[in-house]
Amino acid sequence: MKFKVDENLPAEVTALLQNAGHDAFSVQDQAMGGANDGKVFQICREEQRILVTLDLDFANMQAYPPSEGRGIVVLRLAWQDKVTVMEAMQHLLPILASESPDRRLWIVEEERIRIRE
Repeated sequence: MKFKVDENLPAEVTALLQNAGHDAFSVQDQAMGGANDGKVFQICREEQRILVTLDLDFANMQAYPPSEGRGIVVLRLAWQDKVTVMEAMQHLLPILASESPDRRLWIVEEERIRIRE
């Protein structure tokens, strides 16, 4: 799968996805740091990449319809420190091996994933 990792996530998230065999780039890798949400969403659509982010604005399906792109994964964690984020991503990897967030919104919490279409 192809992912774009938002700038609000640790760089290690991109490496984790790449090491799992995914095509992943971060917003920072592509010199898009500071780009507004609309621009990030547009680039993800153009590149056919799934956006991975901590930004809850992307959970607004009216503003950012996941059906218009490859999908959105929003990490909604009680703690957003690097350790917690990396643990959430580690738990997400096996799920990505069998299911895709394609054209859907996944809201990833510590104990569950809510899927919106």
